[in-house]
Amino acid sequence: MKNRNIFIALALFAGLSSCDDWIDKSPLSEIEEENYFRTETDLQLFSNGFYNSILNKSPYDEQSDVYVQQELSDEMLGGENRIVPASGGGWSWTALRSVNTLLGNVDKCEDAEAATKYTAVARFFRAYFYYDKVKRFGDVPWYDKELFSDDPDLYKARDSRELVMTNMLADIDYAIDNLPTRAEESSSPFRVTRGAALALKSRFCLYEGTYRKYHNLTIEGNNYTYYLQQAADAAEELIDGGEYHLYSTDNPEEDYLMLFAEEDANPDEYILAIKFDYGMSVYHNATAHTLVPTQGRPGLTRKLINTYLMKDGTRFTDREGWETMPFTEEVKDRDPRLAQSIRTPGYHRIGRTEVLAPDLSVSVTGYQPIKYVQDPSASGGQVDRNDRSTCDLPVFRLAEVMLNFAEAKAELGTLTQADLDKSVNEIRKRVDMPALNMAQANANPDSYLSSADYGYANVTGSNQGVILEIRRERAIELTQEGFRFDDLVRWKAGTCINQSIMGMYFPGAGEYDLSGDGQVDVVLYNEGDAQPEVPDAQVYQIGSGIFLSEGDHGYINYHHNISRTPFDEERDYLYPVPINERSLNHNLTQNPGWDDGLSF
Repeated sequence: MKNRNIFIALALFAGLSSCDDWIDKSPLSEIEEENYFRTETDLQLFSNGFYNSILNKSPYDEQSDVYVQQELSDEMLGGENRIVPASGGGWSWTALRSVNTLLGNVDKCEDAEAATKYTAVARFFRAYFYYDKVKRFGDVPWYDKELFSDDPDLYKARDSRELVMTNMLADIDYAIDNLPTRAEESSSPFRVTRGAALALKSRFCLYEGTYRKYHNLTIEGNNYTYYLQQAADAAEELIDGGEYHLYSTDNPEEDYLMLFAEEDANPDEYILAIKFDYGMSVYHNATAHTLVPTQGRPGLTRKLINTYLMKDGTRFTDREGWETMPFTEEVKDRDPRLAQSIRTPGYHRIGRTEVLAPDLSVSVTGYQPIKYVQDPSASGGQVDRNDRSTCDLPVFRLAEVMLNFAEAKAELGTLTQADLDKSVNEIRKRVDMPALNMAQANANPDSYLSSADYGYANVTGSNQGVILEIRRERAIELTQEGFRFDDLVRWKAGTCINQSIMGMYFPGAGEYDLSGDGQVDVVLYNEGDAQPEVPDAQVYQIGSGIFLSEGDHGYINYHHNISRTPFDEERDYLYPVPINERSLNHNLTQNPGWDDGLSF
């Protein structure tokens, strides 16, 4: 029992550690592995660490062209702010070593059925792990065994992207064939299931297919259409299987908001989720992130706000005067998801009645996010625990899979109206938005979404219009779920990073009611004027407390004095291999455009 407990502790520790070099790990023989991996419980306990070490536990705070914080990320700043690190930088393999440890010992299990199941679990996570590595670095070494300090493979060169992807497909197909269904997994949606494997396959095959297409990447092996078809087939199998359904209570004004704010993951739409629990002191800070001024002051950018359609399905950017429309006018009669993603007139916290205006002191754009913001007294009956969010976070949900399906088919040129009706239009139906009509979209592509200033100028062809509409839907439906930067990379749309990250528009000094309750919420005044005294209002001096794009009027321009270097099309789609890793292993090549000072 003592040895078993030591091994379990090691497994849990591995799940919490991300920076340890795997060479420094204790050899399995030192903890008498012959006493472990014998039962299903052993395999389950050991695999628990994979969920913690591999899955993203804070998707809500990733910066991009549509979501920024007070301090811009290195990716948003660009240029010399992005450097070759000495170590770290995502080049960590500890989690993979744990996965391969389980796979190397799973045959010791005396329960053959359990051995098959947890082989599938491990291979799911190995595919997930490598998906992140391929996104970040491109070619990476493929390891399918546990390595020790004397293994020559520690110093191997990077394997080709195609070899890694082929092995990922073999792993995920095994997982699809051998993981339990949702009905068979009692802990669903917090355990890996067959549905999660199909969702992962649709995700990474869509990424690879579109990456190869838009980057014109031609390498030996399968072409981009192969991966897009794999994505479409996996997504369609999951959609048509009927195990999962979009969450809906037939309340289009609240359902999208509540999906992300409820304590427990909805088992119909959430295919895989990360569990948080107040009683077990397992928290995240999504609520505090949007409400506490020291937590980042995040805000959606006006560019994203402009992409939300009108409630009748027409384009906001086709309206006269959209460029200088004040906040209360621009958010009126829009796609209901807008009022369920940011504070708009009439907003109040879940479980409360007090109407709240956007708080410019905690949002650098004024478009204050509310996704994942919970009832102040949720869980545990506490009065206000904004610093302790416990809503479960999505890893895979059906809406993403539907969008993967539609995009893959559109990029292949095989999309039909029937395909849209069972994917994008089901998502729109939840919020009572008009259906997307493929013929109309292609006949009249949105000039805003295709422009170099606001959208994707490299989308062309007969399906241009519907591809742009699917991208619109993806940006809106999946906001704050950790997809946007990856999407820009695979679409070769790094120029979007260079686009405006402005906030809401103010025509100048004056008093503003942003909550729609008839009370003044924000007062702006010019330098040299006396500071107004307006009870309960946010008061800012233009050019000091708040910065506007045109000086005395314009869009909120918080980052006005921050120098941003344009996205480097030859360098920035991949991350650099750390210097120490290349110094230790001279077979590792550096990614294009990154100068690490090493000459071998």
